[in-house]
Amino acid sequence: MPKLLSVVIPVYNEVETLPELIRAVRAVELEMEIILVDDCSTDGTRELYHQLEPQVDKIILHEKNMGKGAALRTGFKHATGDFVVIQDADLEYDPQEYRLLLEPLLKNHADVVYGSRFLGGRPHRVLYFWHMMGNKMLTLLSNMFTNINLTDMETCYKMFRRSSIEGLEIEEDRFGFEPEITAKLARRHLRFYEVGISYAGRTYDEGKKIGMRDGFRAVWCIVKYGLGFGKQ
Repeated sequence: MPKLLSVVIPVYNEVETLPELIRAVRAVELEMEIILVDDCSTDGTRELYHQLEPQVDKIILHEKNMGKGAALRTGFKHATGDFVVIQDADLEYDPQEYRLLLEPLLKNHADVVYGSRFLGGRPHRVLYFWHMMGNKMLTLLSNMFTNINLTDMETCYKMFRRSSIEGLEIEEDRFGFEPEITAKLARRHLRFYEVGISYAGRTYDEGKKIGMRDGFRAVWCIVKYGLGFGKQ
């Protein structure tokens, strides 16, 4: 029987945080399935799966590291819920806020809901100024090509009606996924909403993975997919 929500979790070298993250997701009182896609972790994460298996619904292993976009592409194919949400494994985002994201969907106001770190009212860890500015500039550039007024295109928390992403071909293997899926969903003329979320960001010493190279790739992806190139 289909679940209300499919939680797709891309995992790469998260041995320190994954057990706590799974407990946090399971603590959310919603009917859901948890799908882990391990992108060829090498830090001992894979040795955890025998103890995590009773708590999750599906564990899918990539035999080579391909990137976050590739892991999400795999996870979406296995999702059966009415709605799908992306959840990073690093504890930066709070699963208790799934209900905030679900509300516009359940009220049939939206087809896609993004959790914005830049809409106020919820706690935020204070970190890198230039990282924040980079996110805002990428969001502005994305908005110019999609003609939608998001405040946080790069957020992890993206929730969709599963029907809204059916047939959508994800081409980007790494962090280019974020502008790609935003552009492709915008071209489908879906109803977008944003809700403010909390954010407990990590430092690079604590395992943050995105870097300057990913920022340059994001610009390329914004232009490419914003102009309608690539598979739709």
